[in-house]
This record gives sequence, structure tokens and C-alpha cells, in this order.
Amino acid sequence: MPETAIHAIGRLSDAELSFEDFKKIVIVDYRIAFESRQASLIGRREVLTGKAKFGIFGDGKEVAQLAMAKVFNKGDWRAGYYRDQTFMFATGMSNLLEFFAQLYAYPDIEKDPASGGRQMNCHYATRFINADGSWVNQVETMNCAADISTTGGHMPRLLGLAYASKLYRENKELEYLNTFSVNGNEVAFGTIGNGSTSEGLFFEALNAAGVLQVPMAISVWDDEYAISVPAKLQTTKEDISEVLKGFQREPGTNGYEIFKVRGWDYVALCETYERAITLCRKEHVPVLIHVTEMTQPQGHSTSGSHERYKTKERLAWEDEHDCLLQMRKWMIASAIASDTEMDELEADAKKYVRECQRQVWNELSDEIRLELNEAAALIEKLAQYVPAKEELRAVVLSLRECVDPGRRDVFAAIRKALRLTVKDNVLQKQQLINWLEEEKIKNTARFNSKLFSETSQSPLNVGNIPVRYYEDSKLIDGREVLNACFDANFERDKSIVAFGEDVGSIGDVNQGFAGLQNKYGNLRITDTGIREATIIGQGMGLAMRGLKPIAEIQYLDYLLYSINVLSDDLASLSYRTNGGQKAPLIVRTRGHRLEGIWHSGSPLGLILNSMRGLHICVPRDMTQAAGMYNVLLQGDEPALVIECLNGYRLKERLPANVGEFTVQLGKAEILRQGTDITVISYGSTLRIVMEAANELEKLGISIEVIDPQTLHPFDTENVCGNSLKKTNKLLIIDEDLPGAASAYILQRVLEAQKGYYSLDAQPRTLCAQEHRPPYGSDGDYFSKPSLDDIIEAIYSLMNETNPNKFPAIY
Repeated sequence: MPETAIHAIGRLSDAELSFEDFKKIVIVDYRIAFESRQASLIGRREVLTGKAKFGIFGDGKEVAQLAMAKVFNKGDWRAGYYRDQTFMFATGMSNLLEFFAQLYAYPDIEKDPASGGRQMNCHYATRFINADGSWVNQVETMNCAADISTTGGHMPRLLGLAYASKLYRENKELEYLNTFSVNGNEVAFGTIGNGSTSEGLFFEALNAAGVLQVPMAISVWDDEYAISVPAKLQTTKEDISEVLKGFQREPGTNGYEIFKVRGWDYVALCETYERAITLCRKEHVPVLIHVTEMTQPQGHSTSGSHERYKTKERLAWEDEHDCLLQMRKWMIASAIASDTEMDELEADAKKYVRECQRQVWNELSDEIRLELNEAAALIEKLAQYVPAKEELRAVVLSLRECVDPGRRDVFAAIRKALRLTVKDNVLQKQQLINWLEEEKIKNTARFNSKLFSETSQSPLNVGNIPVRYYEDSKLIDGREVLNACFDANFERDKSIVAFGEDVGSIGDVNQGFAGLQNKYGNLRITDTGIREATIIGQGMGLAMRGLKPIAEIQYLDYLLYSINVLSDDLASLSYRTNGGQKAPLIVRTRGHRLEGIWHSGSPLGLILNSMRGLHICVPRDMTQAAGMYNVLLQGDEPALVIECLNGYRLKERLPANVGEFTVQLGKAEILRQGTDITVISYGSTLRIVMEAANELEKLGISIEVIDPQTLHPFDTENVCGNSLKKTNKLLIIDEDLPGAASAYILQRVLEAQKGYYSLDAQPRTLCAQEHRPPYGSDGDYFSKPSLDDIIEAIYSLMNETNPNKFPAIY
């Protein structure tokens, strides 16, 4: 695993600190901050000269981050945004070499441990997963949850990271998980820009943390702008801490401790952070530190200049109140260093930062140049044996003349060379193809791997344990099967927790957790407010800290309120950290047929397209759902389980091994053998399909019914494609809109499984109408596939191929 250098950054409050020790600490602090500023300046130049693609930096925020770093301990967590490079350098969670490696998109986790070149610069993460998928000891490391670019999107996850400390402190059954927490003494540090405090995710997370009373410390970096938009257009009273005064805790109430400090005042910042974090850590009360009078010397990013929207007066004020200038003046006035000593320090720092930049650039350039030379030599060799000699030599010349070449230039040259020699069959061409294929494998690992954890702990590796029944297994409501499954798992594994709206006291709206809060306590099965985004974030943070959360979204329709957290954060976590982090969160919800526009949702097209990186489970009944939960709770990857809303009171047999049997992910099941047509569906509609099959049989039509069971992954054993070889006809029945989930299934079956070649009739889809279903049974009938629709769609397919045997119904 890559390692980062650790800076020694002392605390100014140490009781026996001598003036000489104090001076050393301050000088080291200033050097870190000054190096960080130089990295920002050089980084911008590297983007503008074309060596890097984009740049966004933390200049102007350096001194406050020094203060925050002083109170950040091993075991603590950060969930921040892209201005925090000085903090990362000061804590040792990153360094200058890694900074430039990320700037240049160096696709190597040894060089860029945060993402292996996948994230924009200043998007930080520490690696808390070993190569085999096991957890590192989080209490012995400083921990940084992987950043995302959506500026308030990390706030829900921050809530979860802090909530984990509360559970570890208050639930003594978790003491055995001592590599994740020391009695809950960890603080979750969050940072956010003043502009992003206008976002709903900020307020939702803020309120939830105040309710839960968790050790969460939010720092607001306030430079009075959000790109070009000034505070007067962003924030009531132009001051977020003024807005939040109602959150200030008072005797007998919960709430926050709110602090306000100027971003250029080194001493006040150090004192404020010491007070705030000591309180947060000891009393488990959330705190907000509003850091005002900050600057942003280079503007928002390399995409524009702030001179376009800031007045001359504002720019002059920023020059005067630059935090490094103010810290330097204070150091000289306090006899910590002379003007000459500061000049020497700054000169040395500039030289060091430039050396780090050159080292990283040269290492990456040398790697690519080596590959370029290998490819050019192979093309030159090929040119000796084919008619297109001059064209190939021109390709090589163009490749060798590339300024700052990338791997795409190398690949483009090879692919062009192969097109130029498409009719030639010589050994040298095959050598070029072999080299290209070998490099494709390497580049797949560099750029396309780790959507999931891909370790031995993946739920895809959980073995098959068939469901068993006693001879006298009784028929019970489906909800009772789920309840027994959850009960067995909570008894087996003390790290499992569940929470959501109405989950605790009443056992969820459909009684899947009925009675379990009384049995296992309200720390393990917990009610939450109506706050879907932070329910998901709460679960994500817990999952990153070694717990096994089940986060419930009451109805599938309301998953949209958490889509940004699910899509931007959870689904991309493994990929964007190149396998360095994971969050095995299970999201439980219910949907499909019921009544009304917001209680009948099946937006699987939205889910499938926005949540690559989650397993999508669509059980047809509660027994299937239970088997999936039994698998997912043993795995290390996130998943969404969509239970059938109209199935909780349908009767099912109680399995004898209700907490043990498994429904393996990606394993499609043939529910009914048939010879005439393959019908694929999932969820609630399958019951109607099976009913239709009986009537169709009377009409002389034999249908094969397949339940994929999961849509991510989809039918890993090609059950659907093999069925088509027998029936040669395909109908996909889906409650989603036309062209949504059905299009996804068509692509999987016809293209990925090569089912196209087995067809002797046009494949069909039978979906819901374009709109959401209206209220009432009639609304359902005329909006979603009905029994009559299914029978007639299948019969119509048979009519097309054999109209004599199957004359048109009407």
C-alpha cells in the first residue's frame, strides 16, 4: 500500500512549550503553508501550459487548515472538498509528490494513492482497504473519505462518519471492533465553502447531526464568493453563522456550539480549533467553525479569472489580508523569524516544490515515452514489410513529434497503423497487435477497473445455500419471512444496524422489523427523520467504518431525494479510489405496483444508469429478498434491494434456514419451462406473468419465464441467451417506462449474450405508459402491464409467426 510522509505539526497549547519549541512549530507551519501556496501557483501554470487538464486549489485557505490539522488525531476522519491541500500536507495524509501526481492524472496508486489518477487534483482520500479487501487498522491512521466534486455532496457521508463514533461509544457490544474506534473518541471533520452552505444537503446534514448529537466538526471556508456569486446573493444576512444561531445549544437542549474566527489570524485560529474540537471530542456535541475573511488569490479554478467579477477594492483587500502575508508579518513582529530568515525559508520552499513537480512530471513522461518508443519501433518494423511504408513512417514521425504525449497518442498511432495495413498479413503486424492487446490489459486496470471491490469478500463469491423447509413449514405473510431473516442476522452479527423513517418503534411501515427494536435496542434499529439523502449518507459513513448498515428509504419513489448521494458518492467510491475504499451499505426500499403517482414507482432505468457500482436486487417475493440479504450481509459491496410493495401480506412458507440460505447475485432463475417464447421480467410483474402462462397454455402457447433476480449484475450464466436458442422469440415485461430498464435488458440479452442470432421474430418489450400511474385500480390497469396486456402481447408474437394456428384476437 502506498505510504505518505508525515509532517510533525505541534500544538501551541502544550503546557510546557518553550519559546524555542514554539518558534520551531510556527516556522514548520509556515513552511507547509508556503509550500502549499507554491504548489497552487505552479499547478495553475501547469494547466495553462497544457501539461495538466484542469486545476482547482486551496490557495488563501492555508492558515486555517494548519490550525485544523493540529487537532486532528489518529482515528479521526475528514470528509471535505477540494480546497484542503494544506490540511492534507500538514497531517501527512498527502504530500507534494502525490499532489502533482494527481494533477497530472498519474494512473498509479503508488504515485497517487487517493485515486490512481482518476480524480481531479485536490480530491483526497486515504487508502483504508488492503489489496486483499481487508480493512486497515483505522485507529492507527488518519483517515480521509474520498472527495467528490459536488461541493455539498459529502455532507451526508460526514454525518455517517460521525454517527459511527456515537455507536462505538454507546453500544458496548461493538467493543470487539477495536480497529475501527477507541470508545467512539474520534471526530469527523468536514469542510465546505460558504457558497455551498446554501445547498439542501448542508442543511439536512446539519439538522440531523444536531438531532443525533454526534462528534461532527464543520469548518466553513468563507471568502464571500461562490465562483462569481457574492454572499449577498447566496446567504441570508450574508453570514451563515448568523443564520444558524438557532442551532446554538442552550441548557437543556441539543444543538451546536458555533465558533467564528478570521482566516488570517493564526493564533486565534489555533486557539479556536483547540477549544472547539476538545468540546466536540469529549462531549460528543457537533460544532461549526465559521472561518471568515478568507481569500482566493487565483480565483475559483483554472477555468477563469476572478478579476472579471471582483472589484478593484475587493482585490486590494484580498492582497492585504492574504493569510500568508498576515502570518509572515505576525512572525516577524513576534520575533519568531527575521525578514531575512523568512526570505530564505520561502526561497528554499519554492525550490523544493519545483523539484517535486519536475520529479513527478519526469517520471510520468519517462513511462509514457518508453511505451511510445516501443510502439514506434514496432510500427517502423512493420513498415519494412508492407506497401504503406510512407504512410506508416508519417504516423511514426507524428507520434515522435508529439509535445507532452499521452497514452492515447500511442494507441491512436497503433490503431491508425493497423487500419493502413488492414489487408496485409505479416508477422510484424501480429507483433504490433500483440503489443496493443497487452497494453489494453494494462490500461483497463489503469482506467476501467474496481467498479466493485473485486476481492474475495465480494458478495458475488458467497456460495449457494439452498432454501430448506420443514415438512410442516407454515404459510405466513411475506413480511414475517423478512422479519425472521432480519432477526436471525441481527442475532448472528452485532455490527448490523438498521435505520430509516418508521423503522424503529413500529418496525417499518410494512412490519419487516416489527418487534426487533424492543429485542435489540434503539442503537441498532433506529427511527430517523424524513431526510432521505442523509439516511443514505449516514449508512455510507457507518459502512466505511466497519459496521454493516441497512438504510431504509420508505418508498422507491423517494429514492430520488437521495440520488445524488447514491450516484455521486456511494456508487463511485470503489472506482474513484481505485479500490482504496469501500462502503458495503445495503439500501432497502419497496416499490412497483400499488396506487398513485408517488407510491407505484419502478424507475429502474434511472437507477440502472445512475448507480453503476451498486448491486441492484429485484426480488419477486420476500423469500427471495431474504436470501439476498443473507448474501449481502456477508459481502463488502453496496447494494439496493427493492422489495415488492404488494407482496408483504401474500403467503409464503417459512424457510427452516431463514437466516442462512442464499440467493446468489447475478443468477437468473427459470420459473417455468417453455418452448415457444422467452419472457423475462422481475419483481411484482412476475406473478401476473405466471398467471398469464396458465391461460396461454390453454391457447396452445408454451412460454419460458425467467426471473433475472438482480439487474446489476445481470444473468452471469447466460440463462436468457440459452433460452432464446430454444424459443427464438423474446418478450421483456417491465413496469418501467418504454426504453428504460427494458432497453438495458435488451442490450444484455441481444448484444452481450448474443441472443440476436437466435431470433426469428422481432424482440418485443411490454412496459408501462410514458406517465406515472394514476391513483386507483383502474389507473393501474390502464398504466402498467396487465394480465390481458401480457396474454395479448405474447399471443400477438405467435400470430406473427404462425397466423393460421394463432389467428388475430381482434
